[in-house]
Amino acid sequence: MSPIVAGDARALTHALVEIDSRNPSLVPGGPGERGCALLLRSVLNSWGFHTELLDAAPGRPNLVARIGQARGGRTLMFNGHLDVVGVEGMIHPPFEPVERNGLLYGRGSADMKGGIAAMCAAAHAAASDGISGEIIIAAVIDEEYESLGTRALVEHGVRADACVVTEPTRLSIMPAHRGFVWLDVEVAGRAAHGSRWDIGVDAIRHAGLLLAELDRIDSDVLPAREHPLLGRASLHASLIQGGTGYSTYPDRCTIGIERRTIPGETVEDMAAEMERACQTVKSRRPSFRASVKVAGAQGPSDVSVDAPIVLALGEALREAGEPMQVEGMSAWTDAAILNAAGIPAVCFGPGDISLAHAAEEYIPLKEIDRAKDVLCALARSWCG
Repeated sequence: MSPIVAGDARALTHALVEIDSRNPSLVPGGPGERGCALLLRSVLNSWGFHTELLDAAPGRPNLVARIGQARGGRTLMFNGHLDVVGVEGMIHPPFEPVERNGLLYGRGSADMKGGIAAMCAAAHAAASDGISGEIIIAAVIDEEYESLGTRALVEHGVRADACVVTEPTRLSIMPAHRGFVWLDVEVAGRAAHGSRWDIGVDAIRHAGLLLAELDRIDSDVLPAREHPLLGRASLHASLIQGGTGYSTYPDRCTIGIERRTIPGETVEDMAAEMERACQTVKSRRPSFRASVKVAGAQGPSDVSVDAPIVLALGEALREAGEPMQVEGMSAWTDAAILNAAGIPAVCFGPGDISLAHAAEEYIPLKEIDRAKDVLCALARSWCG
C-alpha cells in the first residue's frame, strides 16, 4: 500500500475498508480486527501520533493513539470500532472499496470506518494547528458483539474529559440511545398424553397468556414512559421454544423477550416488571407457573443536551457551516460504557446507520470530509 498523505480521510477510509475485519465472535473464522489495528497504527505513527496496542482479547488489540500536549488543557477522546459484521447477501464486493457517484461502497464503510478515518484526520489537523490539550484516538474491537474493546479500554484506565463516538449519525449530534435487557421466561406445564386433558397442563398455552399480558403492557403502559430524544420504551417477543410432539402436553415453554430501555430504567426494574406480569397472569390462572432469568443486558446512554461536549459540538457545527440537529440514536453503542465510566460520550459521525449490516453499504465521501472539518473544529476549541 502506498503511503497515505497525512490527514487524507478518504484514502484512509479506502484502506480500512479493504481489510476484512469481520468479528470472529459473530462470523466463525472471521479474521478479527488485528489487521485494521496494525494498518491504522502504521498510518498514525507516520502522521505523528504516539500509539500503543492494548490486547482486549487474544490476538485482538485495541489501538490507542495520542496527539497534542499530555500535560496541558482538556483531553478529548474519539472512539470507533474496527470490527464489522458478516457479508452474506451483500450485492457488491464487501472488501473491494469502489467509488460511484460520490459514494464509497464496502462493508464497514458507514459502520464505521468512515467515521474512524474522519476522527483520525481531524485529530491530526487540530494538532497541526497547535493545541494545549490532548486528543486520544481509541480504535476498539468487538463493538458488534460484546463490546470487549471499550470495556478493556476503560479497565486499562484510558480516560478523557469527553468523548465523541463517530458512529454514523448523518452529522446529527446524538447524546442518548436506548439500552436493552434480554429476559428468558420459562413457563412450566405438566406433560401428559394428548387425550388426558384432565391431568395435562399446556405450557405453551400458558405462555400465550403471558404474551397477551406483555402485549397489554407494550400497548397500554410503556407508551407513557418517554424520553425527550428517544421516545417510548418498548418490548417484543424474540424467541419461543416448547413442546415435543402433537400428542403430548408440553411440560415447558421458554420465551425470549427483549425489553428496550430508556435512560432511568435498570436491569433490576425490567426483571421486576416481568415478575409482575407473571404474577398478573397467575392471579387469573392459578395453574400458571414461570421463572424469569436475565440473559443479557446493555445500559442506555444519556448526556444532557446542554452538557459542555454537546454545546461545543454544536458550536463546531456552526463554525463549519453545518446545520445543528440533536436527535436520539436508534442503535446501542459503546457510548453507554464510556458514560458509565464517567466520560461524557455522544455519537456524531458520517454515514447513515440504516445502511449498517445491510446488503448494500456505502458512505458519501463528502460527508467524511464534512465530519472531519466539524471534529477538527471541536478538537481545536475543546483542547485549545
